[in-house]
Amino acid sequence: MTTVSPAYEAADSGPYPFGLDVDGPQAQNRLSVFLRLIFAIPHFIALALIGIAAYVITIIAWFVILFTGKYPGGMVNFTTGALRWGIRAYGYTFLLTDKYPPFSLDDDAAYPIRVSANPQLDGRNRLTVFFRVIMIIPHAIVLGIINYVAELLGFVAWLIALFTGSVPAGLHNFLAGWLRWSTRYYAYALLLTDEYPPFSLS
Repeated sequence: MTTVSPAYEAADSGPYPFGLDVDGPQAQNRLSVFLRLIFAIPHFIALALIGIAAYVITIIAWFVILFTGKYPGGMVNFTTGALRWGIRAYGYTFLLTDKYPPFSLDDDAAYPIRVSANPQLDGRNRLTVFFRVIMIIPHAIVLGIINYVAELLGFVAWLIALFTGSVPAGLHNFLAGWLRWSTRYYAYALLLTDEYPPFSLS
């Protein structure tokens, strides 16, 4: 049976409730770099199914929160796990690590890409939940532009890593920042927190 972690009992009053820690650039296997998109396919097949489930759960959670002011713990755990899995898969695809990501919804403190999650169960703001789709529009616009930049720089990083066996620190840091912003955006869009995310790569 799914249980709620004690860390999930309340929203974080300090830094943003969802964050992303990424280890610094390391040497990568050039063959793995060359075939990275192919290697990532099994994860994206699994994530397509998990994403559908997370989408349905989010719709249900929207109604539940509006009526009760609470996000059920089991649903929070699944959606948070889906976010964690997706972020690891994208980080691997964009060469933030050469280590193959686990097929798991659970946290993995040893993996080079780690989502810190403190979802909010109780005391939810029904008004911001009701208008969540509208409230995320500014982030969707800005992040949509950054996504194009990230894809271009991801390709540049791929070319460089093919020849040098590593991603330059500047590119690595930008891609990590983009993924960090994406983590906060999706956490807010998936109703995991009521705290509005900052417009920041840091």
